[in-house]
Amino acid sequence: MAHGEVLEFEEYVRTRQDALLRSARRLVPDPVDAQDLLQTALVRTYGRWEGIADKRLADAYLRRVMINTRTEWWRARKLEEVPTEQLPDARVEDSTEQHADRALLMDIMKVLAPKQRSVVVLRHWEQMSTEETAAALGMSAGTVKSTLHRALARLRQELESRDREELVASALGREERERCAA
Repeated sequence: MAHGEVLEFEEYVRTRQDALLRSARRLVPDPVDAQDLLQTALVRTYGRWEGIADKRLADAYLRRVMINTRTEWWRARKLEEVPTEQLPDARVEDSTEQHADRALLMDIMKVLAPKQRSVVVLRHWEQMSTEETAAALGMSAGTVKSTLHRALARLRQELESRDREELVASALGREERERCAA
């Protein structure tokens, strides 16, 4: 690989490493495994860097390498039992509220048009810039901004509507309980 290509790759990694690590964290639950996944993907991509004609697509290429690598790891995993004299403390964290919030978010995202959903996902989940989102979706930066504005307003409206419905249902339930108790 030419010296200029090496410098270009190093600069790319320096500027995009946080976003790429977030993508790796979405693929594997353990933070250390996510770092390993990203490093493995970077090593594999480094060998192919010259072959990526459009460097603007490097993020997509790296994400695909991470997905493929994670799949390889999953297929190659070995279940091992390690005998011990004392069992580890079986502690289960309660992430019910986090799962409920995520389920609610996934549900209200359904009210958005596909273009709006794509903009919200790329801007807020993938944390792409307005320009990166515009390039990825083939639209102008202004269109991304206005689409995001309308989408977030629609999501707020849907959340408020559901909160009102929940309050009404809660009040009706309380009245019904009071009637039954009397």
